[in-house]
Amino acid sequence: MSRAFVREDDGSRPETLPEIPVSAAPNLVTPRGLGLIAAEIDRLGAALAEADPESDAAARLRRDLRYWNLRHATARLTHPAPETEAVQFGARVTYETDEGERKTVIITGEDEADPASGRIAYTAPVARALTGVEPGASVTLKLGPREVELEVIAVDIPPENGGAA
Repeated sequence: MSRAFVREDDGSRPETLPEIPVSAAPNLVTPRGLGLIAAEIDRLGAALAEADPESDAAARLRRDLRYWNLRHATARLTHPAPETEAVQFGARVTYETDEGERKTVIITGEDEADPASGRIAYTAPVARALTGVEPGASVTLKLGPREVELEVIAVDIPPENGGAA
């Protein structure tokens, strides 16, 4: 191979990073989620102020800061309606599967989602299936080739989203 087509990296330029993909879904956020975005912007800004501007670390921080600034700019703060009994954005919902497994989740924005801690994005299949369903009612969720029946047991609004403590 000709050396003309081989790029030598002497490490003098920061790494060129791809942008973080941004969801095409509306950027709905809970009050807690909006606070988390603002905190991440503050954290990244402070870290960037301390970083060598020519370093790969600074390039990553600038890229991440662009993402979070965009998410903050496009955030649509969404409060759950306390008078609604049905599952909705920002609500905590307890449901039971047809196999008897009981789960409680809070339906959040995409950036706030953390399934391990019981926070699922409103765009997740389970959240989409449950949205609009009232306690005592069931819905069928298609997961690949199988179907799962989900019965809503309880719906409430957690305090961080405007519910009673």
